[in-house]
Amino acid sequence: MSFYARALRHVIWPAYEGGLRRRGTPAHMRRYERDQWLAPDDLRTLQFERLRRLIHWCHREVPYYRRRWDALGITPFDIRRPEDIALLPVLTKADIRDNFEDMKAVSLKDSLAYKATGGSTGEPLRFGFTRESNDRRVAVMWRGYGWAGSRMGRRTLFLWGGPVGTRRRAQAWKDRAYDAVFARRMLDSFPMSESNMADYADAIDAYRPEVIVGYVGPLVRLAEWLLATGRRVATPASIIGAAEALHPFQREIIQRAFGAPAFNTYGCREFMLIASECEHRDGLHVNADHLIVETLGDDGSPVRHGSGEVAITDLFNHGMPFIRYVNGDMATPRARRCACGRGLPMLDAVDGRKLDAIRTPDGRILPGEFFPHMLKDVPGLTRFQLVQRQLDRLDLSIVRGRAFDDASLDYIRREVTRVLGDRASLHCHFVDDIPLTRSGKLRVTVSELVP
Repeated sequence: MSFYARALRHVIWPAYEGGLRRRGTPAHMRRYERDQWLAPDDLRTLQFERLRRLIHWCHREVPYYRRRWDALGITPFDIRRPEDIALLPVLTKADIRDNFEDMKAVSLKDSLAYKATGGSTGEPLRFGFTRESNDRRVAVMWRGYGWAGSRMGRRTLFLWGGPVGTRRRAQAWKDRAYDAVFARRMLDSFPMSESNMADYADAIDAYRPEVIVGYVGPLVRLAEWLLATGRRVATPASIIGAAEALHPFQREIIQRAFGAPAFNTYGCREFMLIASECEHRDGLHVNADHLIVETLGDDGSPVRHGSGEVAITDLFNHGMPFIRYVNGDMATPRARRCACGRGLPMLDAVDGRKLDAIRTPDGRILPGEFFPHMLKDVPGLTRFQLVQRQLDRLDLSIVRGRAFDDASLDYIRREVTRVLGDRASLHCHFVDDIPLTRSGKLRVTVSELVP
């Protein structure tokens, strides 16, 4: 770590953040740095203490939870063990929209700040949060990104979504000053196209970042262009994929193009960073000292093996608490610990959106990860997107490279038939490009079926 990076983390930033702005982030960072090394049993005990405190608070302060739990005959005293969280009902986006005011703690509702999700399912969600919970989220983010080498003060380039609308001059100046102090450079990924890829490569060469953080979709597109053109850019120490799942085939493309290890993270706007990979890149560590992350089956019971629906409890947003919030994601839990020695529980993989799982005519559900896994080895398949609009039909858009031939197409059809049988038809379409979503993501598997 450079002298400036040490000074920023241990002197400049704590004085500014903790002293001048009176935020708790530096203290939270120190605590989270210690807690990650607790033994798993000690972490579970700490997590459960925080859960019980939150549940008692919600029953006393949050009208929605008190009304809902009373109707089910549940009291805070019924939650005696960590497993008893399953007694509480899950929270959906519809529940939040329908009970927005009653979701707020009575004594804190006038002090909340608000954000909104991007609405990848077509329905943005507005939510409130306290200053403490935001400070803690920032601390958890620094910890998780730090595992991948993105420590405070290292030259970091963000391939990110640019600001929407016109920024005031004062805000633009403030952003530039913040980026300069933290050694950051922001590249707007939204205008990315085949015609301006060289501009992004030039910007990387000019800045020579130690770390690149970006949406997975733009990172993959830029990596594909680098490989296709033979262009080399300044090699960072690490690359961090964010905002969507990093599939194995995408990781391999990014690493070949940039010559640096790529790290997977998992987060959403409602909670910021949920889980991330450490230096071993052998699964994602869940921030269990800050959140509770469950994986649930269709019947609501915990899933120990295989993919389950994610339910998240924020242990510190007492202003508008989310308890067992199902955000539409699927993930696979992992039982064994990482060799790094951290006691945090782990996910083997984040499997994508529940809505983007593929349903079959015979009643099965294929996780969105299936098709990236199956298609990763097809020669000449540059980019793809699979869309299900009817139960018995799949549409596969394919961007072809030079090596794609009839054998490649035969392989795809054969493997899809082997898994789905002949009750679902596959229609392949050759296209020149597959655009990113408005939020800068590349959705490789999309279901448009009504749940």
